[in-house]
Amino acid sequence: MGARAIEACLKNAAAAIDDIGHLCCVTSTGFLTPGLTALLIREMGIPPQCSRLDVVGMGCNAGLNALGVTSAWSAAHPGQLAILLCAEACSAAYVFDLTMRTAIVNSLFGDGAAAIALVGDDPLPGAGGPRVLSFASHIITDASGAMRYDWDNKQGKFSFFLDPDIPYVVGAHAELVVNRLLSEAGLRRGDISHWLVHSGGKKVIDAIRVNLGLTRHDVRHTTDVLRDYGNLSSGSFLFSYQRLLHEKVARPGDYGVFITMGPGATIETALIQW
Repeated sequence: MGARAIEACLKNAAAAIDDIGHLCCVTSTGFLTPGLTALLIREMGIPPQCSRLDVVGMGCNAGLNALGVTSAWSAAHPGQLAILLCAEACSAAYVFDLTMRTAIVNSLFGDGAAAIALVGDDPLPGAGGPRVLSFASHIITDASGAMRYDWDNKQGKFSFFLDPDIPYVVGAHAELVVNRLLSEAGLRRGDISHWLVHSGGKKVIDAIRVNLGLTRHDVRHTTDVLRDYGNLSSGSFLFSYQRLLHEKVARPGDYGVFITMGPGATIETALIQW
């Protein structure tokens, strides 16, 4: 899945394998040593001098954590191509124990991979994407156990625990971090044209929408990704972003906000502009 996502990303950016200077891979559904970056460099023939980073175990919010690191690398290496890949095999963590908890988890999460290209200063021909402006984070320490892996002795594998109250906890704190992200840029929520939210589940999406005063149209890509693929963990927001690009509705000067949430409990946000 990861290799296919990178190939599609390079095609969209009119770039080649040899152009990749940095590769960041994110996953929370597999622990590999050597990491996914090393395996993909070998399999795909990516230049062996490629800088690389594996982000493992941070959960559904990890895509934005990795975007922050990757955009910082791009800023420090103007004109060089960086690729961020989120690859999740959530079905590998399915447990079948006849409980409602695991039935909900199994029905919610899906498999998928998505990649995005970043270049500092000099845009790639054909890239046409927005600039990453800033990030804001918030960790809800009182909910540190609300999303976690527990070891299941009977199954001989990790089982994902999801607290049923987590949508309301995340929703109650979303306004805090989004307001901070926007205020630091001198913006208000009304200045944002595009909202790309993690497809965490219907209750999560509704909680974010209600607490931020968003419309159903604002989160249309989020709900569509959830309907078509389920919760894709770290890569969900990139699937929504891809659908926004296909609409071709973003105009120069438009602002957008990415929102992801995951274990910690954590809310990550990023401000972008076309």
